[in-house]
Amino acid sequence: MTDKKTIAIFGAGTGLGASLATRFGREGYKVALVARRAAPLEERVAELASAGIAAAAFPADLTNLGGIPALVRSIEERFGSIDTAVFCPVPSELGFIPAVELNASRLQPMADIFTFSPIEVSHAVLPGMLARGDGAIVIVGGLTAVVTIPGMSGVGPMMAATRNYVLTLNAEVAQKGVYAGTMNIGAFIDRSAGMRAATAGGKELDPRLPVIDPDEIAEEIWSLVTKRDRVEAILPQMPAS
Repeated sequence: MTDKKTIAIFGAGTGLGASLATRFGREGYKVALVARRAAPLEERVAELASAGIAAAAFPADLTNLGGIPALVRSIEERFGSIDTAVFCPVPSELGFIPAVELNASRLQPMADIFTFSPIEVSHAVLPGMLARGDGAIVIVGGLTAVVTIPGMSGVGPMMAATRNYVLTLNAEVAQKGVYAGTMNIGAFIDRSAGMRAATAGGKELDPRLPVIDPDEIAEEIWSLVTKRDRVEAILPQMPAS
């Protein structure tokens, strides 16, 4: 076991997950990659290894809430303590629904991935971080967690609940050496599964919709984790009101 730090990326896709792995990996972090499918994860592990970054794949369904504690233990058994945990999965369907059409049965399936899973991941990594007096948790969400957008409810209430949890958690643990923060994205992430789905079959993306480079998001998350001067960041940055 080395004294290198470890980042666990929960939802390690080809967009933000890949950028986070590279950004933290070049700082000497070992990288734990968590996502549903094993084969793409192993491909990313090989790519990182070719860049001199130690990484391992941990295939898991993050909506299987009961399996999260064991998942975290398996990462810790392989790499030691988790110093930074970033939760950033992108479901195949985001589930935007007008508020007038929203009811409990339509909202409930979104709760696992947008609220219960990030809270369960945080709960699983917190004991080790608090015992060491150091660690960082970053939950990545969407702009609708912060700004109400007509016609785009559904995921917003779930992410808003998670945002409230993260802000409250940070207020409780910051004096104990642990950081909790949130990154809210108001754009399509380039090179991501969501971007590929939006442009599948030759479809053109609405030019009014912003697209952001995941490397920019990874850099901002690195800043949150290392500087700890803000609990929340929004990208692209919103104009001052």
